Amino acid sequence: MNSCKTLFRASLSSSPLVHLPNPNSSSITLVSFRAFSVLRPNSSTHSFAPPRCALHEAASLPVLETFTETSPTDLTVSVKELLTTNRNDASSMMKMERRSSFSGDRSRGSSWFPYEDKFRCGDVHLSSREVLEAVSPHMMEERSERFRRVVENRSFSVCLVVEGLSDIGNISAAFRSADALGIQSVHVVASDSYKRYRNNRHVSMGAEKWLDIELWDTPKDCFKVLKSRGYRIATTHLGMDTVQSYKVSIYDMDWSQPTAIVVGNEGSGISEEALELSDLYCSIPMNGMVDSFNVSVAAGILMHHAVCDRTARLGSHGDLSEQEKEILMAEFSLRHSRSSLFIASEFAKRRQQQHSPTV
Repeated sequence: MNSCKTLFRASLSSSPLVHLPNPNSSSITLVSFRAFSVLRPNSSTHSFAPPRCALHEAASLPVLETFTETSPTDLTVSVKELLTTNRNDASSMMKMERRSSFSGDRSRGSSWFPYEDKFRCGDVHLSSREVLEAVSPHMMEERSERFRRVVENRSFSVCLVVEGLSDIGNISAAFRSADALGIQSVHVVASDSYKRYRNNRHVSMGAEKWLDIELWDTPKDCFKVLKSRGYRIATTHLGMDTVQSYKVSIYDMDWSQPTAIVVGNEGSGISEEALELSDLYCSIPMNGMVDSFNVSVAAGILMHHAVCDRTARLGSHGDLSEQEKEILMAEFSLRHSRSSLFIASEFAKRRQQQHSPTV
Protein backbone atom coordinates (compact mmCIF):
# COMPACT_ATOMS: atom_id res chain seq x y z
CA MET A 1 0.00 0.00 0.00
CA ASN A 2 2.79 2.45 0.87
CA SER A 3 4.59 1.77 -2.41
CA CYS A 4 1.31 2.25 -4.25
CA LYS A 5 0.78 5.64 -2.57
CA THR A 6 4.31 6.65 -3.45
CA LEU A 7 3.83 5.69 -7.09
CA PHE A 8 0.49 7.54 -7.23
CA ARG A 9 2.03 10.64 -5.70
CA ALA A 10 4.94 10.56 -8.13
CA SER A 11 2.60 10.28 -11.11
CA LEU A 12 0.56 13.25 -9.89
CA SER A 13 3.64 15.42 -9.41
CA SER A 14 4.51 14.97 -13.07
CA SER A 15 1.09 16.19 -14.19
CA PRO A 16 0.45 19.84 -13.29
CA LEU A 17 -3.17 19.98 -14.47
CA VAL A 18 -6.16 17.70 -13.96
CA HIS A 19 -9.04 17.85 -16.47
CA LEU A 20 -12.40 18.14 -14.75
CA PRO A 21 -15.60 17.92 -16.77
CA ASN A 22 -18.04 20.79 -16.43
CA PRO A 23 -21.46 19.17 -15.90
CA ASN A 24 -23.30 22.13 -17.49
CA SER A 25 -21.02 22.68 -20.42
CA SER A 26 -19.09 20.83 -23.08
CA SER A 27 -15.95 22.74 -22.18
CA ILE A 28 -13.20 21.44 -19.93
CA THR A 29 -12.16 23.11 -16.70
CA LEU A 30 -8.46 22.95 -15.87
CA VAL A 31 -7.61 22.81 -12.20
CA SER A 32 -4.11 22.97 -10.78
CA PHE A 33 -3.65 19.75 -8.86
CA ARG A 34 -0.53 20.78 -6.92
CA ALA A 35 -2.34 23.71 -5.39
CA PHE A 36 -4.90 21.46 -3.73
CA SER A 37 -2.19 19.38 -2.00
CA VAL A 38 -4.28 16.21 -2.11
CA LEU A 39 -1.47 14.03 -0.88
CA ARG A 40 0.19 16.47 1.45
CA PRO A 41 1.67 14.45 4.33
CA ASN A 42 0.47 15.11 7.85
CA SER A 43 3.57 16.24 9.72
CA SER A 44 2.42 14.75 13.03
CA THR A 45 1.43 11.30 11.78
CA HIS A 46 3.40 11.06 8.52
CA SER A 47 0.25 9.78 6.85
CA PHE A 48 -1.58 11.06 3.84
CA ALA A 49 -4.67 13.23 3.85
CA PRO A 50 -8.09 11.70 4.60
CA PRO A 51 -10.31 10.37 1.78
CA ARG A 52 -12.12 13.73 1.39
CA CYS A 53 -9.78 14.74 -1.39
CA ALA A 54 -9.47 17.88 -3.43
CA LEU A 55 -10.85 16.27 -6.57
CA HIS A 56 -14.16 15.78 -4.79
CA GLU A 57 -14.14 19.36 -3.49
CA ALA A 58 -13.28 20.81 -6.89
CA ALA A 59 -16.03 18.85 -8.62
CA SER A 60 -18.60 19.98 -6.06
CA LEU A 61 -17.91 23.71 -6.44
CA PRO A 62 -21.03 25.61 -7.55
CA VAL A 63 -18.92 28.12 -9.48
CA LEU A 64 -18.06 26.46 -12.76
CA GLU A 65 -15.58 28.95 -14.15
CA THR A 66 -11.90 28.14 -14.37
CA PHE A 67 -10.89 28.04 -10.73
CA THR A 68 -7.56 27.47 -9.01
CA GLU A 69 -7.08 27.09 -5.27
CA THR A 70 -3.87 28.96 -4.59
CA SER A 71 -1.82 27.61 -1.72
CA PRO A 72 -1.19 29.82 1.34
CA THR A 73 2.51 29.92 0.48
CA ASP A 74 1.78 31.42 -2.92
CA LEU A 75 -0.34 34.13 -1.33
CA THR A 76 2.05 35.14 1.40
CA VAL A 77 3.77 38.43 0.75
CA SER A 78 7.34 38.26 2.01
CA VAL A 79 8.23 40.51 4.90
CA LYS A 80 10.70 42.34 2.67
CA GLU A 81 8.05 42.97 0.00
CA LEU A 82 5.52 43.97 2.63
CA LEU A 83 7.75 46.62 4.17
CA THR A 84 9.45 47.97 1.05
CA THR A 85 8.22 47.67 -2.52
CA ASN A 86 4.64 46.68 -1.61
CA ARG A 87 3.99 48.73 1.49
CA ASN A 88 0.32 49.15 0.57
CA ASP A 89 -0.10 45.37 0.72
CA ALA A 90 -0.11 45.56 4.52
CA SER A 91 -3.58 47.08 4.55
CA SER A 92 -4.78 45.17 1.48
CA MET A 93 -4.13 41.90 3.30
CA MET A 94 -7.00 42.81 5.65
CA LYS A 95 -10.26 41.85 3.96
CA MET A 96 -13.16 42.82 6.22
CA GLU A 97 -13.98 46.53 6.45
CA ARG A 98 -11.94 48.31 9.12
CA ARG A 99 -13.10 50.77 11.73
CA SER A 100 -11.76 54.33 11.73
CA SER A 101 -8.39 54.64 13.48
CA PHE A 102 -9.65 57.49 15.64
CA SER A 103 -13.10 56.28 16.64
CA GLY A 104 -12.32 54.06 19.60
CA ASP A 105 -15.58 53.03 21.28
CA ARG A 106 -14.93 52.55 25.00
CA SER A 107 -18.45 51.16 25.49
CA ARG A 108 -17.38 47.99 23.70
CA GLY A 109 -14.91 47.02 26.37
CA SER A 110 -11.23 47.48 27.06
CA SER A 111 -9.80 46.00 23.87
CA TRP A 112 -9.61 47.52 20.42
CA PHE A 113 -11.17 45.34 17.69
CA PRO A 114 -10.48 46.78 14.25
CA TYR A 115 -13.08 45.14 12.02
CA GLU A 116 -16.61 45.99 10.99
CA ASP A 117 -19.01 43.12 10.37
CA LYS A 118 -18.99 43.56 6.62
CA PHE A 119 -16.95 42.57 3.59
CA ARG A 120 -17.24 44.73 0.49
CA CYS A 121 -17.80 42.98 -2.84
CA GLY A 122 -18.24 45.80 -5.32
CA ASP A 123 -21.48 47.52 -4.38
CA VAL A 124 -22.54 44.67 -2.09
CA HIS A 125 -21.59 44.03 1.53
CA LEU A 126 -21.54 40.57 3.09
CA SER A 127 -21.70 40.00 6.82
CA SER A 128 -19.18 37.69 8.47
CA ARG A 129 -21.89 35.02 8.72
CA GLU A 130 -22.56 35.27 4.98
CA VAL A 131 -18.83 35.09 4.23
CA LEU A 132 -18.57 31.88 6.26
CA GLU A 133 -21.71 30.51 4.62
CA ALA A 134 -20.10 31.06 1.23
CA VAL A 135 -16.53 29.95 1.90
CA SER A 136 -16.69 27.26 4.59
CA PRO A 137 -18.22 24.48 2.41
CA HIS A 138 -15.17 24.69 0.14
CA MET A 139 -12.56 24.56 2.88
CA MET A 140 -11.11 21.44 4.45
CA GLU A 141 -12.64 20.81 7.87
CA GLU A 142 -9.16 20.56 9.36
CA ARG A 143 -8.41 24.10 8.22
CA SER A 144 -11.72 25.44 9.55
CA GLU A 145 -11.09 23.78 12.91
CA ARG A 146 -7.60 25.28 13.03
CA PHE A 147 -9.08 28.73 12.45
CA ARG A 148 -11.58 28.19 15.27
CA ARG A 149 -8.84 27.21 17.72
CA VAL A 150 -6.69 30.19 16.76
CA VAL A 151 -9.56 32.70 16.96
CA GLU A 152 -10.54 31.38 20.40
CA ASN A 153 -7.13 32.42 21.75
CA ARG A 154 -6.69 35.66 19.81
CA SER A 155 -6.52 39.07 21.48
CA PHE A 156 -6.08 42.71 20.51
CA SER A 157 -5.48 43.83 24.10
CA VAL A 158 -1.72 43.51 23.64
CA CYS A 159 -0.01 44.62 20.46
CA LEU A 160 3.62 44.67 19.37
CA VAL A 161 5.50 47.67 17.94
CA VAL A 162 8.93 47.22 16.37
CA GLU A 163 10.78 50.49 15.81
CA GLY A 164 13.72 51.08 13.48
CA LEU A 165 14.88 47.48 13.21
CA SER A 166 17.52 47.03 10.50
CA ASP A 167 17.44 43.22 10.25
CA ILE A 168 14.36 41.75 8.59
CA GLY A 169 15.17 38.45 10.33
CA ASN A 170 14.43 40.06 13.70
CA ILE A 171 11.13 41.44 12.46
CA SER A 172 10.21 38.08 10.96
CA ALA A 173 11.03 36.27 14.20
CA ALA A 174 8.95 38.78 16.19
CA PHE A 175 6.02 38.29 13.80
CA ARG A 176 6.27 34.54 14.25
CA SER A 177 6.26 34.84 18.05
CA ALA A 178 3.29 37.22 17.99
CA ASP A 179 1.23 34.83 15.89
CA ALA A 180 2.19 31.82 17.99
CA LEU A 181 1.19 33.61 21.22
CA GLY A 182 -2.18 34.84 19.94
CA ILE A 183 -1.27 38.52 19.48
CA GLN A 184 -3.02 39.69 16.34
CA SER A 185 -1.92 43.32 15.97
CA VAL A 186 1.67 44.29 15.10
CA HIS A 187 3.10 47.64 14.03
CA VAL A 188 6.32 48.47 12.20
CA VAL A 189 7.85 51.94 12.58
CA ALA A 190 10.61 52.37 10.02
CA SER A 191 12.00 54.95 7.64
CA ASP A 192 15.32 54.51 5.84
CA SER A 193 16.15 51.31 7.69
CA TYR A 194 13.94 49.25 5.39
CA LYS A 195 16.57 49.67 2.65
CA ARG A 196 18.80 47.25 4.57
CA TYR A 197 16.14 44.56 4.97
CA ARG A 198 16.81 41.08 3.64
CA ASN A 199 14.21 38.48 2.79
CA ASN A 200 13.79 35.97 5.62
CA ARG A 201 10.33 34.52 5.01
CA HIS A 202 11.53 31.17 6.37
CA VAL A 203 12.08 32.85 9.75
CA SER A 204 8.49 34.07 10.05
CA MET A 205 7.02 30.83 8.62
CA GLY A 206 4.36 32.88 6.84
CA ALA A 207 3.03 34.41 10.07
CA GLU A 208 2.67 37.81 8.37
CA LYS A 209 -0.26 36.42 6.36
CA TRP A 210 -2.42 35.99 9.46
CA LEU A 211 -1.44 39.10 11.43
CA ASP A 212 -2.84 42.63 11.24
CA ILE A 213 0.25 44.59 10.21
CA GLU A 214 0.27 48.39 10.17
CA LEU A 215 3.20 50.44 8.89
CA TRP A 216 4.25 53.85 10.20
CA ASP A 217 6.94 56.37 9.29
CA THR A 218 7.37 57.88 12.78
CA PRO A 219 6.73 56.87 16.40
CA LYS A 220 4.55 59.96 16.79
CA ASP A 221 2.14 58.83 14.08
CA CYS A 222 2.02 55.29 15.45
CA PHE A 223 1.62 56.18 19.12
CA LYS A 224 -1.06 58.79 18.45
CA VAL A 225 -3.28 56.18 16.84
CA LEU A 226 -2.53 53.52 19.45
CA LYS A 227 -3.39 55.89 22.29
CA SER A 228 -6.66 56.80 20.56
CA ARG A 229 -7.47 53.09 20.62
CA GLY A 230 -6.95 52.91 24.35
CA TYR A 231 -3.43 51.45 24.54
CA ARG A 232 -0.76 52.57 26.97
CA ILE A 233 2.70 52.68 25.38
CA ALA A 234 5.31 50.56 27.17
CA THR A 235 8.83 50.84 25.73
CA THR A 236 11.67 48.52 26.62
CA HIS A 237 14.73 50.46 27.71
CA LEU A 238 17.96 49.49 29.46
CA GLY A 239 19.64 52.86 29.87
CA MET A 240 20.75 53.83 33.40
CA ASP A 241 19.54 57.39 32.76
CA THR A 242 15.94 56.26 32.58
CA VAL A 243 13.62 58.00 35.03
CA GLN A 244 13.27 55.26 37.64
CA SER A 245 9.75 56.22 38.71
CA TYR A 246 8.51 55.27 35.24
CA LYS A 247 10.65 52.18 34.79
CA VAL A 248 9.18 48.90 36.00
CA SER A 249 10.04 45.25 35.68
CA ILE A 250 7.79 43.37 33.29
CA TYR A 251 7.00 41.06 36.23
CA ASP A 252 5.47 43.95 38.19
CA MET A 253 3.16 45.15 35.40
CA ASP A 254 -0.56 44.51 35.13
CA TRP A 255 -0.86 43.15 31.59
CA SER A 256 -4.65 42.97 31.72
CA GLN A 257 -4.63 46.63 30.66
CA PRO A 258 -4.44 47.26 26.89
CA THR A 259 -0.72 47.67 26.21
CA ALA A 260 1.47 48.33 23.20
CA ILE A 261 4.89 46.70 23.67
CA VAL A 262 7.63 48.65 21.88
CA VAL A 263 11.04 47.16 21.07
CA GLY A 264 13.78 49.19 19.38
CA ASN A 265 16.74 49.06 17.06
CA GLU A 266 19.29 46.26 17.51
CA GLY A 267 22.13 48.68 18.25
CA SER A 268 20.73 51.97 19.51
CA GLY A 269 17.52 50.69 21.11
CA ILE A 270 14.40 52.87 21.42
CA SER A 271 14.64 56.29 19.80
CA GLU A 272 14.52 59.44 21.91
CA GLU A 273 11.26 60.42 20.22
CA ALA A 274 9.63 57.12 21.17
CA LEU A 275 10.88 57.41 24.76
CA GLU A 276 9.43 60.90 25.14
CA LEU A 277 6.03 59.78 23.86
CA SER A 278 5.83 56.61 25.99
CA ASP A 279 3.63 56.14 29.02
CA LEU A 280 6.09 53.92 30.87
CA TYR A 281 9.42 52.15 30.48
CA CYS A 282 9.72 48.45 31.22
CA SER A 283 12.68 46.13 31.51
CA ILE A 284 13.44 42.43 31.60
CA PRO A 285 15.58 41.69 34.69
CA MET A 286 18.99 40.34 33.63
CA ASN A 287 20.87 37.85 35.81
CA GLY A 288 23.92 37.17 33.64
CA MET A 289 27.03 38.96 32.51
CA VAL A 290 25.35 40.43 29.42
CA ASP A 291 22.83 43.23 29.88
CA SER A 292 20.42 42.60 27.01
CA PHE A 293 18.69 40.01 24.86
CA ASN A 294 18.56 39.86 21.10
CA VAL A 295 15.66 42.14 20.14
CA SER A 296 13.49 39.35 18.71
CA VAL A 297 14.14 37.24 21.81
CA ALA A 298 13.22 40.19 24.03
CA ALA A 299 10.00 40.70 22.07
CA GLY A 300 9.17 37.01 22.49
CA ILE A 301 9.82 37.12 26.25
CA LEU A 302 7.70 40.25 26.68
CA MET A 303 4.76 38.87 24.72
CA HIS A 304 4.97 35.48 26.41
CA HIS A 305 4.96 37.03 29.87
CA ALA A 306 2.07 39.31 28.89
CA VAL A 307 0.04 36.29 27.78
CA CYS A 308 0.88 34.34 30.96
CA ASP A 309 0.01 37.30 33.21
CA ARG A 310 -3.28 37.93 31.39
CA THR A 311 -4.18 34.25 31.66
CA ALA A 312 -3.45 34.27 35.41
CA ARG A 313 -5.51 37.43 36.00
CA LEU A 314 -8.35 36.91 33.54
CA GLY A 315 -8.50 33.16 33.03
CA SER A 316 -7.45 33.35 29.38
CA HIS A 317 -5.51 35.51 26.96
CA GLY A 318 -8.14 35.46 24.23
CA ASP A 319 -10.78 38.09 24.92
CA LEU A 320 -12.89 38.41 21.78
CA SER A 321 -16.68 38.42 21.99
CA GLU A 322 -18.62 35.79 20.07
CA GLN A 323 -19.40 38.27 17.32
CA GLU A 324 -15.75 39.34 17.10
CA LYS A 325 -14.69 35.70 16.84
CA GLU A 326 -17.09 35.20 13.95
CA ILE A 327 -15.75 38.30 12.19
CA LEU A 328 -12.14 37.18 12.64
CA MET A 329 -13.09 33.69 11.39
CA ALA A 330 -14.47 35.34 8.26
CA GLU A 331 -11.29 37.43 7.94
CA PHE A 332 -9.06 34.34 8.13
CA SER A 333 -11.28 32.47 5.68
CA LEU A 334 -10.94 35.29 3.15
CA ARG A 335 -7.17 35.43 3.63
CA HIS A 336 -6.91 31.68 3.15
CA SER A 337 -6.64 31.84 -0.64
CA ARG A 338 -7.55 33.87 -3.68
CA SER A 339 -10.27 31.35 -4.40
CA SER A 340 -11.94 32.30 -1.11
CA LEU A 341 -12.28 35.88 -2.34
CA PHE A 342 -13.61 34.62 -5.66
CA ILE A 343 -16.21 32.39 -3.96
CA ALA A 344 -17.35 35.22 -1.67
CA SER A 345 -17.68 37.59 -4.64
CA GLU A 346 -19.75 35.07 -6.60
CA PHE A 347 -21.92 34.51 -3.53
CA ALA A 348 -22.48 38.27 -3.28
CA LYS A 349 -23.45 38.46 -6.95
CA ARG A 350 -26.01 35.69 -6.54
CA ARG A 351 -27.36 37.31 -3.39
CA GLN A 352 -27.69 40.65 -5.21
CA GLN A 353 -29.51 39.01 -8.13
CA GLN A 354 -31.95 37.31 -5.75
CA HIS A 355 -32.86 40.63 -4.15
CA SER A 356 -32.98 42.66 -7.37
CA PRO A 357 -36.53 43.52 -8.53
CA THR A 358 -37.61 41.74 -11.68
CA VAL A 359 -38.61 43.86 -14.63
